[in-house]
Amino acid sequence: MPRPSALLALLLTSFAGLLGLAPSAVAQNRPAERPADREVAPMPSLAPMIKRVSPAVVSIGIRGAVREQQRNPLLDDPFFRRFFNVPPDSGARERPFQSAGSGVIVDARRGYIITNAHVVENAREITVTLFDEREFPAKLVGSDPRTDIAVVQIEAPGLTQISLGDSDRLEPGDYVAAIGNPFGLQHSVSYGIVSALGRSGMNPDGFESLIQTDASINPGNSGGALVDLRGELVGINNMILSGSGGNIGIGFAIPVNMARSVMDQLIRFGSVKRGQIGVTLAPVTADIAQALGLAAPNGALVTQVARESAAARAGLRAGDVVTGVNGKAVRSVAEFRNAIGLMRVGDRAEIALLREGKPVKVSAVVTDPATNGAAAQPAPAAAGAAPAGALHRGLDGAQLEDQPDSGVIVRGITPGTPAAGAGLRAGDVIIAANGARIARRTDLVTASAAAAARGGTLVLQVRRNGEITIVLLR
Repeated sequence: MPRPSALLALLLTSFAGLLGLAPSAVAQNRPAERPADREVAPMPSLAPMIKRVSPAVVSIGIRGAVREQQRNPLLDDPFFRRFFNVPPDSGARERPFQSAGSGVIVDARRGYIITNAHVVENAREITVTLFDEREFPAKLVGSDPRTDIAVVQIEAPGLTQISLGDSDRLEPGDYVAAIGNPFGLQHSVSYGIVSALGRSGMNPDGFESLIQTDASINPGNSGGALVDLRGELVGINNMILSGSGGNIGIGFAIPVNMARSVMDQLIRFGSVKRGQIGVTLAPVTADIAQALGLAAPNGALVTQVARESAAARAGLRAGDVVTGVNGKAVRSVAEFRNAIGLMRVGDRAEIALLREGKPVKVSAVVTDPATNGAAAQPAPAAAGAAPAGALHRGLDGAQLEDQPDSGVIVRGITPGTPAAGAGLRAGDVIIAANGARIARRTDLVTASAAAAARGGTLVLQVRRNGEITIVLLR
């Protein structure tokens, strides 16, 4: 029977043969001993970066009060209130509350800290606790609920500020770390990747283009830092998507570029006074892109330009597809809304667009909403007969007639028909369809046939009370 050492050599040789290795590479030499003085390679770790940036992340404690209605059904009875002369606000009372969140020091010299607006909502007393456990009272500099950004300020020596990164350079798959105070657990760190960018729809009235991440974000993380591997701030932790209140791997952060723009205005003015340019927009869906001959369903379709608005003065028209603002690409209505909504009154917006398939640039000065023209009102209904023809089914119920000069006028609309549901109104004059000019009803028949061959969507340009608007027929 072979000795154990000989058996081991035989097994190693056989295993090497199976792998296609020369026997001399395995069985004839013993593993070399590691020299005692050789240094062990360090394990990868985020610890050095976390140590550097953690002093810039703070805990924010809030004390305040909210008014709430008492649940007394008698107070909802008008007769009871009138008979006993109950004051209008007698059912309301104040309830004190305490809450906690996180913040990030962005200016050590002046003591400015950025956080979420909902963290400091209804606050009467704000206390900031630093990484070294020092506590300082803070004052609210300004708050913007529509972006959920707020700035508070403390007077304290020896502060550490964080470096601001560029959130526009983030891509899904980039590594990020979230630092904050979840559930009151001070300076907790979680690690993950950027899951997606440009998330919106969480707050219908807000300006959103959120970073989605699977780095654990929990209650108390709000207002904390989302940093990249360089330790630069790329986002302000904002909210989670969860049915239980705990983390399920879907968290959101406000991009630092958006936060920085709002922060600058809050520090300078104490509030954000947003402007408008006076347009109504619709998303460019795949069928609309096909109907307009666009290469991809990107951009924002201008459906209406208000009379005497900044957009009208700049030369924007219904049917234009906005593709960029101030050199930055616009891929959706939300991105255009954010780009304009984060600008102040008086700022100039350089707008890139496609008009009848050709690139055009216009320049609009952002104005106060009160100075932008109002949307057109519907024209009164008119009677008339509809000629027959092979028109788009979305025009069913519209009584159409050629204009003496050019265009097709809608003489009447039958309620409950596809034309009524699409938004056509009596008095509308159809002047273009899918970018093609409409001089008479036969042109509309031709455009309907072309639309049927390209997916069925018809994008009408309609003159309504002196303004041009868009009506989509699917």
